[in-house]
Amino acid sequence: MSARGAMDLIGHTPLVEVTSLNAGPCRLFLKLESANPSGSIKDRPARAMIEAAERNGSLKPGGTIVEATAGNTGVGLALVGASKGYRTLLVVPDKMSREKVLHAKALGAEVVITRSDVGKGHPDYYQDLALEITRKTPGAVYINQFENPANPAAHEASTGPEILDGMEGDVDAVVVGVGSGGTLTGIGRYLQKASPKTAMILADPAGSILAPLVETGEMTEAGSWAVEGIGEDFVPFNCDLSLVKKAYSITDKESFSAARELLRKEGILAGSSSGTLLAAALRYCREQSEPKRVVTLVCDTGAKYLSKVFNDAFIAQEGWLDRKPTGTARDVVINPFGEGATIFVSPSETLRSAFARMRSSDISQLPVIEDGHVVGLVDESDILDALVANESDPQGVFNKPVREIMTTRLQTVPAQAPVKDLLPLFASGLVPVIMDGDTFVGLATRIDLINFFRIQA
Repeated sequence: MSARGAMDLIGHTPLVEVTSLNAGPCRLFLKLESANPSGSIKDRPARAMIEAAERNGSLKPGGTIVEATAGNTGVGLALVGASKGYRTLLVVPDKMSREKVLHAKALGAEVVITRSDVGKGHPDYYQDLALEITRKTPGAVYINQFENPANPAAHEASTGPEILDGMEGDVDAVVVGVGSGGTLTGIGRYLQKASPKTAMILADPAGSILAPLVETGEMTEAGSWAVEGIGEDFVPFNCDLSLVKKAYSITDKESFSAARELLRKEGILAGSSSGTLLAAALRYCREQSEPKRVVTLVCDTGAKYLSKVFNDAFIAQEGWLDRKPTGTARDVVINPFGEGATIFVSPSETLRSAFARMRSSDISQLPVIEDGHVVGLVDESDILDALVANESDPQGVFNKPVREIMTTRLQTVPAQAPVKDLLPLFASGLVPVIMDGDTFVGLATRIDLINFFRIQA
């Protein structure tokens, strides 16, 4: 029977077995929540919470849905809200991936970006700000996934039964993360009744307070983490940690590596939180002394994180490529030419090509490479100067070869030089060209140097 619309495609997602990763004596299965219409598990509670608000009369025709979200719940709310004719306004922390924000906007949602470096109680904290916006907006409803009972109820009614049915009634453990707590609580409540032997295992980003609280019973001070959508600095009302048998703290590096390995070895494109869950599930499986049947979730599609999880430059900026530090200018180069990571242009290419490359890669300058050697630099100011000087013929400027405007006076710095040697060049507005003898290593930019100091801290 064909679906009548996107809403009919929510749920009933595939369950697949991992075959190329080391799961010890266990069999590990993935529930592909990335197959939901908006690409994440959050479509389930999004629909349930909107329909609950309609039933209780708080959300009326023409009303506004307001939510504080790490992205996926917001995208799900925008999807369902648009199909029902509601305005959707989302308050999103500034560490969220560009793809999720653009996805929500494409669905018609209005997005307010706020700080991710403040905690609950601060006016700029995403939940506090969402509540304040709701108070000031006529006809608005704050969905509040963290306390809304329809959130865990959606998973108790659908996700839990689907897992048990897909595993033919035999599942020893389910590994989940906690953002709002709805997934853990809903699945856990269902399995507690339907399959008492099934253990709920928590996968938590290192820096979150939840795994330490489960393992030690103590409330620790929250840190920071790059993984999106899971981990908390408080225990959400919807999060029943009493359901958890064991918890794992997973570092950002391990999470991102697991997601990348899942794509390479299993062909499954998953996001950063899925990497956390997978890493924890593999740890759990490898610790077992006897075979068990374990399920975890692909919470959302990795297509939402192409600029982060699957971007080698981002991984390098975080210091996760296992490059051995030298304490020299070489360490500042994020995209080494010798590794094929440098975005460059040849002197015979047009300024149009150079500008398109800058724009698509979000950079402001390019090395000009000929026969494997750096022969110049072209940056956005060079292109702008050429356009101003020939304002009557901008198309002619863009058709010029790069060699006509590139800078050939290069400020080279030996790769072995101390990092502090870069500072005078930046103060003079120059871009250091890092060289190892006659070999071009790469460019060093101000943002690269700032990032170098950040990851050393």
